[in-house]
Amino acid sequence: MAIRNRSGELGQASVAFIATIPALIGAAAVLAQVAVVGYTAWAAAGSARAVARAELVGADPRDAARAALPAALRKRVSLRPSSAGRSSVAVEVPRLLPFLPNLRLSASASLDPEGGGAS
Repeated sequence: MAIRNRSGELGQASVAFIATIPALIGAAAVLAQVAVVGYTAWAAAGSARAVARAELVGADPRDAARAALPAALRKRVSLRPSSAGRSSVAVEVPRLLPFLPNLRLSASASLDPEGGGAS
């Protein structure tokens, strides 16, 4: 059985595929940005723990915050004032596309120097 092409439908599949390419690129960019946000949140949490440790032992919290972050995020960190034994950092999320809004993620951590729970 031979498949017949109608003269008006030649190349229709190619046109439809090419029309979806911008949507695929946009979806990939959104997924990549979501991954960057997640990675930044994870790194901010690690940096907050490093700041809490530095404050506990009397080291410089700014140096600890920067040392705990990957090189791409070190210039994007700011410390927030400690309150009630909790150390907080804020990290600006890198933007993959210039039209995306600026986003800052914050994380906080505390360390219990006594190491115990309630008695």
